[in-house]
Amino acid sequence: MLVEEIMKKEVVTLTTAHTVRDALQIMRDHKIRHLPILDEEQLVGVVSDRDLKEAAPTLLAEIEQHPLDLPLTNIMTSNPITGHPMDFVEESAVLFYENQIGCLPIVSGGKLVGIITETDLLYNYIELTGAHQPGSQIEVRVPNVPGILFEVSKVFHEQHTNVLSVLVYPDKENENHKILVIRIKTMNPLQTIQGLKESGFEVLWPNFPGAQQ
Repeated sequence: MLVEEIMKKEVVTLTTAHTVRDALQIMRDHKIRHLPILDEEQLVGVVSDRDLKEAAPTLLAEIEQHPLDLPLTNIMTSNPITGHPMDFVEESAVLFYENQIGCLPIVSGGKLVGIITETDLLYNYIELTGAHQPGSQIEVRVPNVPGILFEVSKVFHEQHTNVLSVLVYPDKENENHKILVIRIKTMNPLQTIQGLKESGFEVLWPNFPGAQQ
């Protein structure tokens, strides 16, 4: 999935001429936590609600001017990390994790065209996993060999089970195996679990009492 598919395209921004007071008011009015700062339409910084909270004690202690009247250049993060609309969402998630940032302004052709936040990434993950839809989750330990996902999928085909998502994790106990986390569109997965076990697959979750091992 590309960033342009999940980014917010209507971005609320301020300029370097605006003040801390302006940022507080805009964040309150629009119920947002991040504001890209522009200078002649060029992105030069980002201000977050955290910046405002962390800066307040310092500003009060070091200046005579009222802190709310200070320009945003005093507290903004300059030269912020940015993304591009054609970046993959997974790559952007790595940027969030490695740099401990709360938002990623999206720039194309030197212009700000969008923004994504931690909340956007979290919701994207929820959508990808199908966790927002009614269903059941099954975890299966399988050999780490080519074609194994196809073999597992045959069971779901035979059971006429609709698969919402499949995630693959390494098996921390044995590198020769991996864990498939499969979300299916049924509230009663017992028959599907039985089919997996009868096909020789190890079902880790759920493992209903009385089901054939």
